[in-house]
Amino acid sequence: MGSPLGFDPIEEAARQWAARWPAVPQMRAVTSIMRVQQLLIAQLDEILKPHGLTFARYEALVLLVFSRRGSLPLGKMGERLQVHPTSVTSIVRRLEAGGLVLRRPHPDDGRAVLAEVTTRGRAVVEAATVDLTAAQFGLDVLDDASLEQVFDLFRPLRHAAGDFT
Repeated sequence: MGSPLGFDPIEEAARQWAARWPAVPQMRAVTSIMRVQQLLIAQLDEILKPHGLTFARYEALVLLVFSRRGSLPLGKMGERLQVHPTSVTSIVRRLEAGGLVLRRPHPDDGRAVLAEVTTRGRAVVEAATVDLTAAQFGLDVLDDASLEQVFDLFRPLRHAAGDFT
């Protein structure tokens, strides 16, 4: 990345926006959210790179580690990770290629496939989690009260989108 700008580009975009259209606070907020998401994903992926993971793959592995049997049907993984089924398939294939999960036929549903975390996958999750928590998931500039505010601020948006009841 280049040198920091001498001005806030989102604030400048809002100034330009206000001269043409309404909903300036919403545009500023959504643009800020999207930029922070880009920054966090880049930082988290960099932290996870030595482990052979991206944040999406890390989340999938953690989900499997948290499951009772260390395995879940791909469809259930997609629901819980809130991603498209083709994304889950791609993620699981990459994890399988790295020896972190195995794909097996579902014992009760001939159409379904299970992803099962391997011993190596569990070890990678543990090591990666040490690095992520040491970096405070890229949120080290925020104190605990601010982190709670962020969570509380976005919870109604996730609820309204149907993420949970």
